[in-house]
Amino acid sequence: MTQEDVPEAERVSDEGFFELDSRMRRATAPEPTRRTAIHRDSWIRRTRHLVRTDPGGCWVAEDESGLVGIATSFRREVLWCLATYAVLPGRQGQGIGKPLLAAALQHGRACTRRMLSASSDTTAVRVYHQAGFELHPQMYLTGRVDRSVLPVVEKVREGSAADVELMDSLDRAARGAGHGVDHEAMLATWRLLVSDTTTGSGYAYLDERGRLALLAASNRRTATRLLWAVLAEGPETATVPHLTGANQWALDVGFAARLELHTEGYLALHGMKPPSPYVHNGALL
Repeated sequence: MTQEDVPEAERVSDEGFFELDSRMRRATAPEPTRRTAIHRDSWIRRTRHLVRTDPGGCWVAEDESGLVGIATSFRREVLWCLATYAVLPGRQGQGIGKPLLAAALQHGRACTRRMLSASSDTTAVRVYHQAGFELHPQMYLTGRVDRSVLPVVEKVREGSAADVELMDSLDRAARGAGHGVDHEAMLATWRLLVSDTTTGSGYAYLDERGRLALLAASNRRTATRLLWAVLAEGPETATVPHLTGANQWALDVGFAARLELHTEGYLALHGMKPPSPYVHNGALL
C-alpha cells in the first residue's frame, strides 16, 4: 500500500464492512450506515500513519478495475497487530484474502505476540483460527447512561504527550508492548484522560464521538474510575466496545450505569492472554 492508495483503500474498507454489517445485522439492531465524513477522515489519517510507520505491513490487492482488497498491520516491540482486513463484496471467496493476510503476517514474523479484533464473519474467523490464533468472544455495552447513578470521579485529569512514557509502561504490562508512535496519532485525534496516583495509574482515550476508544490501567480500581469518567464525559447514549471475559470490572460499571450487554466478534490472540484491565481499540489494539 502507498499513500496514494489510502483513499481508495478506505472505499474498499467501507464497502466491505457495510456489506458485512448488513449481512450480520440482528433483527433488533439499527440499520447499518456508511462511515460519516469525520469517521472517514479519521480512518484515512490512521491508515496514512500506518503506511508511514509500517510500509511492510500494509498491502493491497488490485486488478484492472482497481483495488479489490486491503490489509494493514504494524509491529510495536514484540507485538504484531492487524488493523484492517477487507475484500470488496462480490470478490470474496476468489482467493484474494488469504494472500493479503499472509503478506501482513510476514511483517510480524519476528514477533512473539499477535493480536487482532475480528468481526463475527464465519469465513474470516475460520481463517484466523487456521493461522494459529486463539479466539476470545467479545462483548459490548450500549444504551442511555443513567446519570443519576454516576459517582463523583476524582483523581482524573486531562492527558498530554507528557504522559506517553506512563502510557507505554501500562501498555507493556497489559499487552506486552507499548503503543509507541501510535500515541502521537491518537493524541492528534482523540481526547486523553489520565489517572496517576500512589495506588494505581491508567489512561483512557475518547474518540471523535466522545466514546471510549482505548483504556489501560494498572489495576481494576483505576480502570473502573476511568470508565466512570468516560461515561460522565461522553454522550447520553454510550457504547463501551471490545470487552472480553477477562474484564468483568467493565461489566460491573456498565450494568450499574444501566447499559445493555451484547456479544459481537472475537479478540484473536497468539502467544498471549486477553489483556486486563484493558479495553482494546478495534484497529490500534
